[in-house]
Amino acid sequence: MPLVDIEVIEGVFDEDQKAQMIEKVTNAMVEVEGEAMRGVTWVRVKEVRSGQWGIGGNTPSAADIKAMAAG
Repeated sequence: MPLVDIEVIEGVFDEDQKAQMIEKVTNAMVEVEGEAMRGVTWVRVKEVRSGQWGIGGNTPSAADIKAMAAG
């Protein structure tokens, strides 16, 4: 049984976006492993609280990440 963990920053992605991640990652795994693995492919989306992760030595907030994504 494959298990895929996706870690995201809490508050950046809404429930629909997280559901899309699960669906698309599952589909990618099935492409590699075959359709028989769909029912046993686990995908977990884990949210990490702001201040509990960093990039480049900084601890940006969810708002900072959304601003970066907006361009």
